[in-house]
Amino acid sequence: MHRILLIDDDEHLAPPLAAYLRRFDIELESALRPSLGLQRLAAGGIDAVILDVMLPEMDGFEVCRRIRRDSAIPVLMLTARGDVTDRIVGLELGADDYLPKPFEPRELAVRLQTILRRMRPGPEAAPTHATQLRFEGLLIDTERREVRRQGVPVELTGTEFELLLLLAREPHKVWSRDEILNRLRGRDADLYTRAVDILVSRLRRKLEPVACIKTLRNAGYTFALGRDV
Repeated sequence: MHRILLIDDDEHLAPPLAAYLRRFDIELESALRPSLGLQRLAAGGIDAVILDVMLPEMDGFEVCRRIRRDSAIPVLMLTARGDVTDRIVGLELGADDYLPKPFEPRELAVRLQTILRRMRPGPEAAPTHATQLRFEGLLIDTERREVRRQGVPVELTGTEFELLLLLAREPHKVWSRDEILNRLRGRDADLYTRAVDILVSRLRRKLEPVACIKTLRNAGYTFALGRDV
């Protein structure tokens, strides 16, 4: 069973949500204040975080920033309905996904299942692909979900790793933003393509100075390195 931490100051949200998520083999813990949430995370045993933007003590963006200092744990942010700015800022800080409030519990469950699957290979994930993808200055271990840039380990979020793997498995193939969104989500979604640009930007920064992702104007992105032999 996956254990999820909800950091939200709405004391009425957690009990019914916890009861609903048990149907999906998800155990929900909650913290009403960011300080308590960060303490619980530090204790370990949490698989993902649901994080509200509007919080006492500090806002959700600052909490996300602090989480990302030490951890690549999946973070799903809850944002104000229709507030694209909140979504963009959350993604830039390293959130894996976002969901506007108010939300349907079923959609939250689906999104949680998606980001949790990114953290480990599924049963269908493997034999047709090599367990290691080697490029000049870059090694991707698909089994261990590890990346090394010029021999140095790089800590990626689950979403960042899946994006890199998607591109690297087919070097020089051009992927449109919509194709990337739908592949990462596993379904068509009503999203904006700015999310992909932010994700690519985050990934590029972490992989510097290895320049492996190329932007093709009005087309999308491609992996620009050739395989090492």
